[in-house]
Amino acid sequence: MRVVHVHLGIKGGAERFFVSLVNALAERGVEQKALVFPDRVWKKDIDKVCEVTEIKFSRSHIARFFINRRIAKMNRAFRPHAMMSWMPQATRWIPNDPNILTAARLGDYPERLDYFANCDVLVCNTPDIARAAGDIGWDRSKTRVISNFTDTRPVTPISRGSLDTPDDACVVLGLGRFVGRKGFDTLLKGVARSEGTYLWLIGEGEEEDNLRRLAADLGITDRVRFIGWTMDPGPYLSACDVMVIPSRHEPLGNVVLEAWAVGKPIISTASEGPSWLIDDNVNGLIVPIDDHEGVGNAIDRLKADAGLVARLVENATEKLQTGYSRDAICDAYIDLFSGKRAG
Repeated sequence: MRVVHVHLGIKGGAERFFVSLVNALAERGVEQKALVFPDRVWKKDIDKVCEVTEIKFSRSHIARFFINRRIAKMNRAFRPHAMMSWMPQATRWIPNDPNILTAARLGDYPERLDYFANCDVLVCNTPDIARAAGDIGWDRSKTRVISNFTDTRPVTPISRGSLDTPDDACVVLGLGRFVGRKGFDTLLKGVARSEGTYLWLIGEGEEEDNLRRLAADLGITDRVRFIGWTMDPGPYLSACDVMVIPSRHEPLGNVVLEAWAVGKPIISTASEGPSWLIDDNVNGLIVPIDDHEGVGNAIDRLKADAGLVARLVENATEKLQTGYSRDAICDAYIDLFSGKRAG
């Protein structure tokens, strides 16, 4: 089987899953090529198992002409069974070729359908995204829901001392882009209510300065660590005590799966994706969106009840292994690339 990916992303959860899927498919014998922007930090994580072509994608008519010719030439030589884009804008470069199954992978809610004119199928990582595509006119028979998986191999935790954090402190981890929809201001206010709790924030983005100022205004600068971005959050997840997802809008929440994989309890606001994955008080705790008091109370509840933590982690591990395993998700993608229809 031969597959071409078009991925124009920079860095984030979608990129981490892309790297994981490319490597997993390679282990199953799938030959792959990837078309990406130059200088992607994650290129080194796939180029041993996938031929990577760097292209300076441009919307100008002249550039589009030559890029389309380049892609057509590559496809004639490689003869892929399938070609999949990894964000709506990337779908501009999917050709109208009856000999190739063409797909767009959606990790967020689509706002328009013209991007997908050449696609045979939309791959949605939650049922709600598939519903939203249908609501704006996409043929529902041409959607397939395939969620993500995450690596479950043991990860060595980072030293807390390297982040000036006491070994006996409760450490909360927040992970994602520093933008308004991620709700990290809610998380900071929640941590401020939980005495002695430390917060590690992994990410970067336009809201970072505002978040730093908020931490200072709340008087918790000494308990907050801004770590920056990393493609491998595993060591930080392994070293923390609680993962919190404070999003106002979160289509899936790959960090849910990542936290479950290393046995950490999760607190999440009731955003779309985490609410689909998490059963409240069964394999995680759900609080209302923008409810910083609820976040703080949930942190304190986990700090005080080791039995609750153990129960949440046990149930989460079972759900991860039965519904979101590496093998199950790879099987679904291989079925897709083989041309099997959603059923």
